[in-house]
Amino acid sequence: QVQLVESGGGLVQPGGSLRLSCAASGSILSRNVMGWHRQAPGKQRDLVAAISSGGSIVYSDSVKGRFTISRDNAKNTVYLQMNSLKPEDTAVYFCNADRRLSDVVRGDADYWGQGTQVTVSS
Repeated sequence: QVQLVESGGGLVQPGGSLRLSCAASGSILSRNVMGWHRQAPGKQRDLVAAISSGGSIVYSDSVKGRFTISRDNAKNTVYLQMNSLKPEDTAVYFCNADRRLSDVVRGDADYWGQGTQVTVSS
């Protein structure tokens, strides 16, 4: 059974930074596309970023230039570095994994973590 565990969320002031981590069980990371989605209260879950096993990356327009997704296959971990955070970035952030980039982008990934709360507020 695949397990994804997120960490690194918290409360940060506007303009600040956070780095989220997602630790994957077993050796699935190297074989899968990994992604981050987020869901704000009362809103749908939306793609933040995704990275393929070959290093291809997709970002949502709302985070381009501010967020960076990366992966360390040796550590079975994917990261989301978030800079210049805004109040509208407040959401629960979910890590996910799937064989196909299209499924991750659509939010139809096979595997999901439990989520970590990110709150941007002064």
